[in-house]
Amino acid sequence: MAAMTATMIHVESMQTAVPTRITGAGRTLPVAVSGGEAPPPLTAASLQRRFRAVLYYRGIEQLQAEEEEEERAVWVKESLSASLADHPEMAGRLRRRDDDDGGVRGPWEVRLNDNGVRLVQASVDMPMSAFLEAKDLARREAALALWTDVDVHEPEFCAPFFMQLTRFQDGGYAIGASCSLLLADPLSLVDFLKAWARTHAEMRARGKPVAPPAVIQYARYLQSPGAAAAAVVRRLKSVPLDSCSAAAATTMLFRAAAGAQVDRHALAAACVDQAVETLGGNARKPPRLTVLAAGGSGELRVEACGCGDGEETTTPPPPSRGHHALRAAYWGDLGLGEIALDGSEPVHVSCTVVSPCADEGLVVLMAPAGGAELLISVTVPNY
Repeated sequence: MAAMTATMIHVESMQTAVPTRITGAGRTLPVAVSGGEAPPPLTAASLQRRFRAVLYYRGIEQLQAEEEEEERAVWVKESLSASLADHPEMAGRLRRRDDDDGGVRGPWEVRLNDNGVRLVQASVDMPMSAFLEAKDLARREAALALWTDVDVHEPEFCAPFFMQLTRFQDGGYAIGASCSLLLADPLSLVDFLKAWARTHAEMRARGKPVAPPAVIQYARYLQSPGAAAAAVVRRLKSVPLDSCSAAAATTMLFRAAAGAQVDRHALAAACVDQAVETLGGNARKPPRLTVLAAGGSGELRVEACGCGDGEETTTPPPPSRGHHALRAAYWGDLGLGEIALDGSEPVHVSCTVVSPCADEGLVVLMAPAGGAELLISVTVPNY
């Protein structure tokens, strides 16, 4: 029996979208890490914690003009660059400062240096309809928001935010976003994607992109009927869909009352308890817990604590469920399904918190602007 041919994803272009305005020298966002040795480390695995969102759109069945479809990749890049001008934190890079004393490595921060967002263009050897019907969709769609690991030794040279435009054989396409949780929490990333979609619509309504003709010509093969033959020589790499890693964890969302007196660790532990109880036999309380939350001075706080199962921990375990009143929340509440591109809303949206740290629970506390409630994501390993 002949071996089955693996379905491939082809990376055809990797570019960088940079802000259209200069941010200004010296701007940084501190990342305060606590709960371990001094200075507390961020491990190679912890630097890969990220939020992934994939939005699927139907293609245009009958093109009004060939150029409109050919220029899609250019429009995405130009509107992304324009949006980054108003959200410069999304174009920054992680780094660890050098202390003044003998070059000892100091605190972590996000430096707003306008280095930009990595923009990937790719194609898949199957129709979007078949892709969405696949039983292993959760595993396969990791290929629609590719990620390159942040180097623990030289993080400033690694992009913590990737956007990907992927074309399917039936004209459908996907927008994938993969963003470090040290750069933006899920709620902040969703807000950015909404702002980008608005900018994208406004720019398309005004007319043609300002990209030089050579750039448009380079992107043209992505949508041309004869693309397959031309793309063979342009592909950067091709990998089987099944080879892309999937998250070995499950995420649940909760809402809880906000307030200055909220004990973050106790609230996080209560959410982990609730998630483990809800998930049943496929989950158990992890021995370690990391909590990500915005601090009062605007910095991101990364705090390690225990979950109270008896293993050695960096911080004594907080009280568990206590008085915290938790309500279930869902990714659909964030409005990703309303992000319209080219006049159409997505036919499907997928969200995943990727946490490669084994035996660790990850809790992200998010405060919506002007909201009286916290949005909390809880990710626990699958066992």
